[in-house]
Amino acid sequence: MHDPRVILSPAETGSELDGSGFTHEDHLVGAFRTADFASAVRLLDAVALEADAADHHPDVHLGWGRIAFELSSHDVGGVTSRDVALARRIRELADEQGAKPV
Repeated sequence: MHDPRVILSPAETGSELDGSGFTHEDHLVGAFRTADFASAVRLLDAVALEADAADHHPDVHLGWGRIAFELSSHDVGGVTSRDVALARRIRELADEQGAKPV
């Protein structure tokens, strides 16, 4: 695991993001399809608990049957290992709830 204060490039996060449903642009982006609005909200609730525990919070876009997350470490101005770890955890939560990456 990388130092959480070090900004990572897409080349450095590529293998760590494999299978996560997230891509590395200037931040990490992951979108998931859910059965309906309530399912998207339930996934958001689960992610909110994890984000609060990690004191690392994503930007969220919520709609009927879909939810998207944007992750970046604003305190250092880029993507860090904290973002990668949260992206992987979001994918685990999505899997548990039957949400599929878009």
